[in-house]
Order: sequence, then C-alpha cells, then structure tokens
Amino acid sequence: MRKNSIKNIRINGEVQKELSRIIREELKDPRIHPMTSVMEVEVAPDLKTCKAYISVLGSEEEGRDTIKGLKQAEGFIRRELAHTVNLRNTPQIRFMLDQSTEYGVTMSRLIDEIAAKEGRAATEDTDEDGFDEDEFDEDEFDEDEFEDEN
Repeated sequence: MRKNSIKNIRINGEVQKELSRIIREELKDPRIHPMTSVMEVEVAPDLKTCKAYISVLGSEEEGRDTIKGLKQAEGFIRRELAHTVNLRNTPQIRFMLDQSTEYGVTMSRLIDEIAAKEGRAATEDTDEDGFDEDEFDEDEFDEDEFEDEN
C-alpha cells in the first residue's frame, strides 16, 4: 500500500476520528487538557506505526503534560483502537505535539499589530472626511473636465 493511496487516506481519517473520541470520552487522566485535538494522523503503509499530531489549546506546559499523559495511556488507547477499528495490525502510536495552530495565532496577532500601526499612520494623513491630501494633486485635476463628464 502506498503512502498516499486512497486506502491509506481512509485509514488515517478513521484512526484520527477514533483517537479523538477515545481521548475525549474514554481517558480520565488529569494531565490531559480538556481542549486537546487530534490534528492529523499518519499511519504507515504497513500499519505498524502511527504518528498522531496533537494540539492543545493552553500553555506550553499543559501541552507537554498532555503528551506525557497520552504516552502513559498508549497501551489503553491502542487496545481501544483495536476494538473499534478493524485493521490487520493495530499501529504503535507516537504522539507529537502540533504547534501549527499556536504558530498561526501568533502570526495573525503580529499581522494585526502591524496593520493597526499602519492604520494609525494612514489615519493621521487623512482629514476627518477620509480625504488623503498627499494622494491628491491639484495640478492634475481639471474641474471643467470633471463637470463635462457629468
């Protein structure tokens, strides 16, 4: 089975859905943060190993604690996965902390800050009616030509 085959994509989706359900409903470990999401799952073509990318909406310490808790509960998770997903082999799961969402939020905040600074600079150049004097060149504007068009 190839890595990007339709069968492998379906298996990835099914394992991701079941891992999410198991983490949300079955695990009772207090180290696992309640806002934990399974962002992506990559099951190897031979069904022996699986990488699960986990995102935690919280501090960095809560993310590390969640990953530790998931690693401790790997046997239980794997057994539950074997009961619900009918695969030839139940993959060994490696939990990886996914920080792409956190990175995206940070970048978005930086872009908003820059836009706010540029917005303030732009509003300082404009009048109360939103007219930017720097963009208007009186020499190029011919009132007679404007009236003729209307």
